[in-house]
Order: sequence, then structure tokens, then C-alpha cells
Amino acid sequence: MHPGKSRTYHDPLHGAIALSGDDRLEALLIRLIDTPEFQRLRRIRQLDTACFTFHGAEGSRFTHSLGVMAVTRRAFDRIAHLYPSLATHRDVTLIAALLHDLGHGPFSHAGEETFGSQHEIWTRRLIQESSIGEIVASYDRDLPASLDRVFAKQYPLPLVSQLVSSQLDCDRLDYLLRDSYFTGVQYGHLDLDRILMALSYDPVSQRLVVTRKGLVAIEHYLTVRYFMYLQVYNHPKNLSARFTLDKIFARAKLLMQLGQIEADPIVTAWLSRDPQSLDCQTYLAADDIVFTYHVHRWRYSADPILSDLCRRYLDRDLLKTTDISTYSDLEKQETQKRLESKLKSQKLDPQYYCGIRVALTKGYTLYQQGIEIQTPHGLQEITQLSHLVQTLSQPIQRAWLVHP
Repeated sequence: MHPGKSRTYHDPLHGAIALSGDDRLEALLIRLIDTPEFQRLRRIRQLDTACFTFHGAEGSRFTHSLGVMAVTRRAFDRIAHLYPSLATHRDVTLIAALLHDLGHGPFSHAGEETFGSQHEIWTRRLIQESSIGEIVASYDRDLPASLDRVFAKQYPLPLVSQLVSSQLDCDRLDYLLRDSYFTGVQYGHLDLDRILMALSYDPVSQRLVVTRKGLVAIEHYLTVRYFMYLQVYNHPKNLSARFTLDKIFARAKLLMQLGQIEADPIVTAWLSRDPQSLDCQTYLAADDIVFTYHVHRWRYSADPILSDLCRRYLDRDLLKTTDISTYSDLEKQETQKRLESKLKSQKLDPQYYCGIRVALTKGYTLYQQGIEIQTPHGLQEITQLSHLVQTLSQPIQRAWLVHP
């Protein structure tokens, strides 16, 4: 680390994210950002397959992580200005915000569905077992354990974990703003300044709370989140792309077991073992580039199914989706069976060319602890005060039949 070396990241949402090398904590953040473990996040798309639907959705986990740190710094510093005793928790809060997505694997959340990896567990492992942990421990030997407690939601000051992961956290604030910006949708806009002004601290419970006059800003935030899930994250074209990705690697795994295709040692390990059991080096060597390269290679496989699925994914010749949300369970099963029979008659394997994908959209859930509002009568959970949030709490389930 070079003492006094500063850094400025020019972000399309937050402007200049400046880190001073003369500040001990910010010098550490610079050093963490420059590690291979963190730089790897440049090679993992924030929105996995959403770029097939929204062509601007090319942002990375790296960019998002910097944004979360910047939002967290604003939120924490404002609250700590009102409650100076919180200042001792600033280091762990900002470092946790920066590193919260460190454990994401190839294709982000789509990859978790496909490979069975869990980024939260890997974030905690990497902080303990990689060079990240050594760097953090050189700053404060107790810091790795404190970070682990933050991610496990066991940190003694609940406010810290809530700023990083809760129903109203800086992670969500950044990704809603960022994903709205890069997908070009208009209903994802948030008034970040008003939301940050609404955040407060309850000294009794030591929790993150919302001021009574900030209720409308939070209602808007939850409404935005609801529409982003309904129209962006759970868009049927995204579900189709994820379906195709899942089938590509399921087919590749089978062919690899039969000795009919090859892959490099990294992809071989990911497809032949539980990703949670991998060593850190093998896990960190995997990213979107490594796996997409194999999709390119397998496009020319002698196996017609794998070859066709890879072609479809690379050329965006994705399978279609038919909304069957209004069908009864029996009607869904019968519809799928009829389609499977038709595919067999066309010499297509139904296992790889059709399926039902279900998406659940819920604008608000208690998520271990709900959003609490300060009132003259004490803290009240937001659904007790807002009919709008009560409505957003009702889940909407939609089902699509994926098919050629």
C-alpha cells in the first residue's frame, strides 16, 4: 500500500466516489479494491442474463459494490453525526458494505440457480481464507471476526448489519438505482436523498429505523422495488435465458461424466463437485468470461443438444415463454405433457426444451425484521401504518411455460 495515494471512482449515479490515501480506513478500502479477489467482480455481470432483455444491463458486481460502499458511507456518517457514539463502528460498516458481494460466482444469481453456489457463504469464507482476510487483519486483528458477525446478522450493534442487509439497506438502494439506470426503465427512480434523510437510529433497540415524516419516501422505495422485480428481474425473457443457461450446464455435466466433452480444470471442478466444497483458489478462478468461453467452445460440440442450446444462448435465439399463471395445477401439468409429446414427435428432448418457471414477486416482507417507523407511541412496523405497504406485502406468483 502506498501511503497518501488517493483514488477517485467516477460513478454515473453517485458522482465522484473519492477515497483518500491519507485516511487510514480509506487507504485500506483502496488496498482491498486493488486485490485480485475484488477485481474479479469486474468480470461478473450485476444483472446476469438481463442484458438479453435490456441491452444496457452490462454493469458489474464491482461497480455495484463501490456504489454500496458510497451509499453506506453517506447513510452511516449522517446517523453518526446525530449519535457520535456510533463512530467506533464506522470501519466495520464500510468494509462490510464494500465486500458484501465478494462471494458472487459466475452469472451472479443465475449462476446460483444453475450451480448451487451461495454467495453469502462464500463472502464469509473468502474474508476468512483468502488474502482479503490477511489484509483486513493487518488493519485490525479482530476485524475478520467482526465482519463475519455482520454477514451472519449477529453483530452486537444491529444497525451495522441492517445498513448492509435488511429490508431497507444500502445494497438495495444502490442496485435499484443502478439497475433502473442501466436497463432504461423509468419506474425504478428513487429519491436517494430523501430516503437517507429518513433513516435514523433507535438507541434503545440499537436498530436502524425510519422517521415518521420519512414514511412516504419509504413507501415510494418499496413501490419501486415491487415494479423492478415484476418488470425487470422476473421478466419472462430473463427466465428463458436462465432456463437455457441451466440446461446448457446440465447437459455439459452429463456429457462430461460420459467422457464426451472436455472443459478446463476450473469448469470441470464446478460441474463435478458441489461448488460449496471447492477451495478458494478454484472458486475465485471462475467468472462470466471463463464459463462463457466454454459455451462458445461447446457450440461446436458433436452433441446436437448441447450445440443447439449454446447457439441459442449466444445468438439470443431464446426459447419462448407462455404465461400460464391463470391455469390450475392440473391444467399446467396437462399443458406441459402435451408439449412434451409434440417435442418428442419433432425429435427434441423435452428435458432440455421445455419446462415451467415460476416467479414470485413481493414488494415487502418482514425478512427477519421489518422496517420500523418512529412514532409518538414508540416504534411501529411499517405495515401497521401504511395501507400501501400492506398491499405490497401480498405476493404475486406468475408461471411461464418455456418452449421452442
